[in-house]
Amino acid sequence: MSRHASDIRRQFIEFFEKRCGHTAVPSSPVVPHDDPTLLFTNAGMNQFKDVFLGTGSRPYSRAVDTQKCIRAGGKHNDLDDVGRDTYHHTFFEMLGNWSFGDYFKKEAIQWAWQLLTEVWGLDKSRLYATVFAGDEKDGLPADTEAEQLWKEVTDIDPAHVSRWGRKDNFWEMGDTGPCGPCTEIHYDLTPDGSGGPLVNKGTEGVIEIWNLVFIQFNRGEDGKLSPLPAKHVDTGMGFERICRVLQGRSSNYDIDLWTPIFMAIEQRSGARAYRGRLDDPVDTAYRVIADHIRCLTFAITDGAVPGNDGRGYVLRRILRRAARFARQTLGVQGPLLHHLVPAVVEAMGDAFPELKKNPRHVAGIILEEEESFGRTLDRGLELFAEALYRAQSAGRKAIAAEDAFRLHDTYGFPIDLTEQMALERGMTVDLEGYNRLMEQARETARAGASRGKAGAQIALTGDAIARLKHMGVEPTIDVDKFHGRSISARVKAIWNGTDFDNHTHAAGSPEFLGIITNRTNFYAEMGGQVGDVGRIFNNGGGEFEVVDTQAFGGYVLHIGRASRGKISLNDTVELDVTNSHRAAVRANHTATHLLNLALRQTLNADADQKGSLVAPDRLRFDFSSPGAVSVEQIAAATARVKEAIERNLEVFALPAPLEEAKKINGLRAVFGERYPDPVRVVSIGVPVDQLLDAPGATKWRDHSIEFCGGTHVASTKEIGDFAIISEEAVAKGVRRITAITGPAASAACATAAQIDAAIRELRDLPAERLPVEVSALVERLNDAVMPYAERARLRGEIEPWLEKVKEIRKQAARADQHAIIDQAKQIAAAAGEEPIIVAEIAGANAETLRSAADVVRSQRPRSAMLLASAIPEEGKVAIIAVVPEALIKRGLKAGDWVREVAVVCGGKGGGRPDMAQAGGREPDKLHDALERARGFADGVLSASK
Repeated sequence: MSRHASDIRRQFIEFFEKRCGHTAVPSSPVVPHDDPTLLFTNAGMNQFKDVFLGTGSRPYSRAVDTQKCIRAGGKHNDLDDVGRDTYHHTFFEMLGNWSFGDYFKKEAIQWAWQLLTEVWGLDKSRLYATVFAGDEKDGLPADTEAEQLWKEVTDIDPAHVSRWGRKDNFWEMGDTGPCGPCTEIHYDLTPDGSGGPLVNKGTEGVIEIWNLVFIQFNRGEDGKLSPLPAKHVDTGMGFERICRVLQGRSSNYDIDLWTPIFMAIEQRSGARAYRGRLDDPVDTAYRVIADHIRCLTFAITDGAVPGNDGRGYVLRRILRRAARFARQTLGVQGPLLHHLVPAVVEAMGDAFPELKKNPRHVAGIILEEEESFGRTLDRGLELFAEALYRAQSAGRKAIAAEDAFRLHDTYGFPIDLTEQMALERGMTVDLEGYNRLMEQARETARAGASRGKAGAQIALTGDAIARLKHMGVEPTIDVDKFHGRSISARVKAIWNGTDFDNHTHAAGSPEFLGIITNRTNFYAEMGGQVGDVGRIFNNGGGEFEVVDTQAFGGYVLHIGRASRGKISLNDTVELDVTNSHRAAVRANHTATHLLNLALRQTLNADADQKGSLVAPDRLRFDFSSPGAVSVEQIAAATARVKEAIERNLEVFALPAPLEEAKKINGLRAVFGERYPDPVRVVSIGVPVDQLLDAPGATKWRDHSIEFCGGTHVASTKEIGDFAIISEEAVAKGVRRITAITGPAASAACATAAQIDAAIRELRDLPAERLPVEVSALVERLNDAVMPYAERARLRGEIEPWLEKVKEIRKQAARADQHAIIDQAKQIAAAAGEEPIIVAEIAGANAETLRSAADVVRSQRPRSAMLLASAIPEEGKVAIIAVVPEALIKRGLKAGDWVREVAVVCGGKGGGRPDMAQAGGREPDKLHDALERARGFADGVLSASK
């Protein structure tokens, strides 16, 4: 039997698909778009979490797949171990089979044994099984059932079955969520097969190859376990590890999966070939770089991008770690990682075809990050040298905590690199202080994250959902959410964020509550569209103002406060959606679909949606693009949207079988999003049934066709008007457009027209009024809401007037120059033989101030002078200092002098010891600055006597 990695993957899936009746399902993306509790998909069961919680279902009860996983942040974080041993990875594949309320422990154990020993022919004497020993804290007994099954349904050596505690044999995905006891299968890799005592000892002599998890509990936020509605099986087998065992290798990195990547590193870096040693820094670098480029390629392909927070920050750390090893260990001076993307595609593109879609885009994002880090790495090395000098000068043996934190926080230097560099120079790092600063930074971040909207305060937790089910509360029926007309419903629960109440709080209470009814006409936030607002009221005078609507596990939570009276559990209530809010959101959502189509037509077909926000006052659309969108492209996209609005196209929405809908030519969907079956198809200008009748027709590519569960207008004319008001970068390779519709868009266009007319009127104004009028127009142009393309055009229109104003001011300055020269002569004459001259030159700018300084210096060459001028109309202060050689020798330097003075008036500056200039932003502080100038100079010269 073939032992190639690709064959091993196929054999696993075929065993469960053909022999055990499982459905083979595709891997979910490593970026979990529908689970905010995860940075990355870190286990095969992530995509089935809703099934385990009882809030979702699948059309099958048995599944098998190979799941793309990343463990480099949060609870499951293997980043620091990667490269230092032979089996840790940031990215890896997890082979798995699942049962959703179908088979349980017996079949899971029996089939695992059959695959390992009968299909793959592993040596039974080298296989060991561990089971859960129980846990007093959770009140759980030992898993004697699994222990006995190993002895009954397999022919494993009974002495190879052992009990272990919660740490090793109770699986939990996170601090909360589905969990349960597990049985792990270990393989003895020792030469003589004597590795029994090494099970669960963390050595490479005996490694875990398969974990069979019996999911039967949910851990709530209070830490307590509650039974799940049904028992499930979730197994996970590390693909790289089983390949290592089956291929007879001593390291995960020795299997054939890595060969193309190692060859690419060797060719691109010029380093000697990989030898597989743990004590060789070059081999460590190979492992780090190869692992990290796999992780980066998959993550970016699935929609993540390096950034400054969340998963983006984790990816940036991974990229920079690999780049450091390339630079410092392999001696590569330029970017390397982006050259390795094709090797990853070669190794894994057949199993994961999405890698082949746009590898150049992935490589481009990595290249930008590499070039950016290359610059910061050089600067970081300089800063480390400065930190080292400060520590040594002060007689310290440790790099200061503040310096280590700055290197980490600003320049991406992990603390282990700072420690390593310090160690090489006989120093340490103040880790206690560093950790204190890191914790302060985390607290700041947590505080910022907690300042969310009302809904975040009372989100339904997994524990709350389980309690609702136990209370017999059915998920909310929301079929009325699309029409939004008022309906009657019954109050089934009132949630206060930690518990369920029987009544709403008294009117005027600041606390938010969430009301759950048996049915609703409110749209809960989903797919980027914000939730509805409105009111809930009963016949007894109770009224509840709904400020947000969210959905959790099938329950729709109407979030808000009581505005009068009270509403109680089991009340019959009326649900009234605010129509103006709903209408604005509908218009913006349909406009988002039109914009999506327009961008693909204007830019290219690969301008994939990366995210969106549909709110009543604006729409926001994120999409992939290698660079900024030009003004001309923005104008063209805007024109296409406006044309569609003017054509008054009908908007159609209809549910359709998922597989049939996927075949529609021109259909757009968000990559990584999990869609229901049937799925709702929204098309503009063509009925959905026509699309389904002829899904392959090329003409459909000219229409907006999307999977969408949101609300929309009946026809495009209802949108009214449309304007793109901004275009910006949000991440590497991702751009964001913000737009408005309806009256707001019309007002923005009108504002642009008014400013356009005002610019044309400038030609009729006398020259003396132009500076004030042009300045006011520039301020208005910068601050006003208007179409993006119009703003760019108007900036071009006003540019000649700005040049004209500059010329007018130059002429005025020349006219005033004689007066300024006279002031300078008077200052020089009044100073006599004083060594220090500090004075204000009224009406001067930076240029004429230099002329004044020349005059004073010509008449008082032995004096040090500092001259300054306030320019109130520009909000500026100009400062210049000149110091003769004799006074420089006594310690007075012009650069230091102006720097000290500029701080007083809100500025900065510097320069040579003999002449320097500075500026300030607070003209009203000029006199305080001049006082400081004299005091500073007197102090320096007094100290030198």
